[in-house]
Amino acid sequence: MALSRALDEMEETRLVPEKKVLYQFSARGHDMAQILLGLQLDGPHDAVCGYYRSRPLLLALGVDPEDALGSAMGRAGGYSDGRDIGVVFNHPNPGGTVALPMSGGVGAQYTPTAGWAQGLDYHARVLGSDEHARSVAVVLGGDASVASNGFWSALTVATTQKLPMLFYIEDNGFGISVPSTFQTPGGNIAANLAAWQGLRIIAGDGTEPAEAAALIEDAVAHVRHARAPVLLRLTVPRLQGHSFQDTQTYKTPDQVQAEWSRDPWAKLKSYLVPARISEGDWQAEISAAQTRAEAALTAAETRPLPDPDAVMRHVFFEDEMQQVGGLRDRPTAEVTDRPAPEGQRINMVTAIRRVLDQELSLNPRMAIFGEDIGAKGGVHAVTLGLQEKYGPDRVFDTSLSEEGIIGRATGMALAGLLPVPEIQFRKYAEPATEQLNDCGSMRWRTNNRFAAPMVVRMPVGFFKCGDPWHSQTNEVAFLHSPGWMVAQPSNAEDAVGLLRTALRGNDPVIFLEHRAMLDHAWARRPWPGDDFALPFGKARLVAKGTDATIVTWGGMVERCEAAAAGLSVDVIDLRTLMPWDCETVLASVNRTHRCLIVHEDLQTAGFGAEIAAVVAKDAFTALDAPVERLTMPDIPSPHNPVLLDHAVPSVAAIRARLTDLLGF
Repeated sequence: MALSRALDEMEETRLVPEKKVLYQFSARGHDMAQILLGLQLDGPHDAVCGYYRSRPLLLALGVDPEDALGSAMGRAGGYSDGRDIGVVFNHPNPGGTVALPMSGGVGAQYTPTAGWAQGLDYHARVLGSDEHARSVAVVLGGDASVASNGFWSALTVATTQKLPMLFYIEDNGFGISVPSTFQTPGGNIAANLAAWQGLRIIAGDGTEPAEAAALIEDAVAHVRHARAPVLLRLTVPRLQGHSFQDTQTYKTPDQVQAEWSRDPWAKLKSYLVPARISEGDWQAEISAAQTRAEAALTAAETRPLPDPDAVMRHVFFEDEMQQVGGLRDRPTAEVTDRPAPEGQRINMVTAIRRVLDQELSLNPRMAIFGEDIGAKGGVHAVTLGLQEKYGPDRVFDTSLSEEGIIGRATGMALAGLLPVPEIQFRKYAEPATEQLNDCGSMRWRTNNRFAAPMVVRMPVGFFKCGDPWHSQTNEVAFLHSPGWMVAQPSNAEDAVGLLRTALRGNDPVIFLEHRAMLDHAWARRPWPGDDFALPFGKARLVAKGTDATIVTWGGMVERCEAAAAGLSVDVIDLRTLMPWDCETVLASVNRTHRCLIVHEDLQTAGFGAEIAAVVAKDAFTALDAPVERLTMPDIPSPHNPVLLDHAVPSVAAIRARLTDLLGF
């Protein structure tokens, strides 16, 4: 605690004014209780996810203060090699409690921690690990964060599934400047949750040493031994502003004085001196901490600035395994990108289900989950029969919370499982946007310390009719979330190859399943073999010609092939959008001298614009006509089939635009 205070003072009086630290959040007032919590975390697979003010906890877990200061200063090494703000920590801590990567979004820490807790439960019950059966997951949050979607989603997951998870709420009465009474009625989340089933509530004063120690010990022990969630609310003062720049003008002088009267540092001294240690011992600890802090600063300042040439590294897996997350023992059978067709043609639903079935049988750490995917088998029947075959521990339904689905998948992946969550329709992914973004950026922002590989299955596009809620594609949004690979097969064979590659890879993947193609006759193919796997970033040449190039993917491939019938045209199915096969596209355009891009997503800022920009730049001298795009207009997907057929590129519309291009 003395070290934590010394670091806070050093930053506030020297490093921030000298602009060596740009973001600073004092932990004064929160510090003692956090350290007491850290001293209770000794399980072999314990994990904790904190927030901006959680450095005291990390110090208790053994984080080197040189790393803490070096990260705050944005120097090389440390939590992120200068990529993330230094208060957004992570700590693999081999042999000790893992500090999970936190994000900068309020409440975003809850559902990944619930996922780690579910990972502990899975390892213990399904895989038979006694070590995981003795471990716990702990999440730190403030009184303001309990208003967030993530908190309520994680609370639902933890209590309905009876997970070993501790919700540690540090209630300082303010969310920056907003009183806690604006976050929860009466400002007391513990009182409001008194009737919540399956949750033990513990509350008290986090500034009283003996009381705080007893409450924290009780809370952790209950989670560890009862294997059930606990919410521990401790009241603490925030003795400084929310951040260094916050002058706390929204607090009255009496409020500030009252908070300082509860300073746990002073209370700790009264508790220890002279009854338990001498004044000399107390001062010696302070002196030793200050010496250690100065040494840490000296070492941190000698660290170089991060290397700009390395900033592009670790967006995706680069053959250097991350320290935490992902599987070390994935199926290693040889695969081939050459299909070996067998049997009758099957639809895409059957093909995807068969791959999931095969990989579940090969990989005991794989779990499939989402809304209605269990007994019902999914609203598109893709998971039909899988729960019956593999049981509800490995194929299970979830509460109706997409943030919870993706957040828990992130935590499960960090815990060494392979989660395969389903988002029922593309539009439903919107509440999970923060978790998707945080998962994708994890490898990069932790400089390859952590990664959470998973495969998110997501139906997209129209089917018979459309509407603004079930028929969206909007794949381009995922391409703006660094770290995600994105696949959108157009047929059963490609679905098999791309899904198997995704399930055996080490990156998070968005796997888009076009609703119109799931049972489309054109999309049916023979089973391509149990060893068939396709590389990402390699397009398929559907038709070959000399006069123009059509670039497309997903539900538009069949229509483009039909529109090009009888013409000498290259039709390219990209198959994956991240990465996308620009080499094949450019080679084709350099040969045909014309390019038409067709996609179902909206035109403005659709992915076709990126393709067009690359073609216009890198094949400019080869073009005999402007690069053309044919897309949905900038409207939501209409419901009536007549309106839908007018909006979505049809075979006739594609043929007409292609004819115009050829005649240019």
